Amino acid sequence: MKWIYLAAGLALYIKMLVFPTPELGSTELVMVETIVQESGVPNAVSGIIFRNRLYDTIFEVVVFSIAIMGVRFLLADEQPSAKVHQFTDQPSVVLASLGATIAALVSVELALRGHLSPGGGFAAGVAGGTAIGLVAITSSTDWMEAVYQRWHAATWEKVSVLVFIAIATLNLIGLELPHRELGTLLSGGWIPLLNILVAIKVALGSWAAILIFIRYRGLL
Repeated sequence: MKWIYLAAGLALYIKMLVFPTPELGSTELVMVETIVQESGVPNAVSGIIFRNRLYDTIFEVVVFSIAIMGVRFLLADEQPSAKVHQFTDQPSVVLASLGATIAALVSVELALRGHLSPGGGFAAGVAGGTAIGLVAITSSTDWMEAVYQRWHAATWEKVSVLVFIAIATLNLIGLELPHRELGTLLSGGWIPLLNILVAIKVALGSWAAILIFIRYRGLL
């Protein structure tokens, strides 16, 4: 099996060297420019996700919420794990803490500016979940649970979903905020706010799943 992976990787590397990168034609460029103009954000991908196919994005957020509920339901009848496997050596703890800090900063950047540059709410949520996971594998489980409860993370997760659906519904029926100047932080109407809400939802949902797997499986 190892040789298959190596051969596949080598073939991909040769492909990138031999075959040229396809260039966008005039039709594709016109489509991208149209999406940018209609959505009011330079990141055409965000324009597509939160405007052109917003109906699909709503159900993607709902499916993620159902997945977290499913994890809770499936593991609810199991006994908590007696032992939690974590990093205890100092170098690993330091590296995990550093990685968590970088991931958290990237998460905030992607959530706030994802409509201006590559990134967005889903990527920001994944980065936030990564930061939480790195903290979890080096910190006390009881402390992680206490912080989760103290900040009412489960409530904020549900609120973010409801607010996202409400704003998306307003957008779908034609009630949009002014797009403002293209390229500014508050441009794009509802898109910046939708980005932030998705980031909160994905990060807090990941936090919930991490705590459940630690409690019932003893690992991430």
